[in-house]
Amino acid sequence: MVQFVQLSTTTASVEEAQQIATALVEQRLAACVQILGQARSIYRWREQVEQAGEWLCLVKTRRSLLPQVEAEICRRHSYECPEMIAVAIETGSDSYLQWLDEQLMAE
Repeated sequence: MVQFVQLSTTTASVEEAQQIATALVEQRLAACVQILGQARSIYRWREQVEQAGEWLCLVKTRRSLLPQVEAEICRRHSYECPEMIAVAIETGSDSYLQWLDEQLMAE
């Protein structure tokens, strides 16, 4: 089974992205969060086509920590329905995956 995942979420502002990223890393729920932006999102919400500038956060974590990561993001997020999509990290350099493991909350 894959041990690590990369979860993506978007935020309305860089400040919100930084707050979420900092909280996840400080609590050892994420080893690293990269903040990319600004992206333009076009989506349907409540039967309307909307557009917004958003900041993309890429969260590196352990699969077993996903429930806690998701709860922390929801607690701090301004969106009613924040994006949270996790993709398995199938492979990576041994040294990077070891570093990920060392940075995260013990199982």
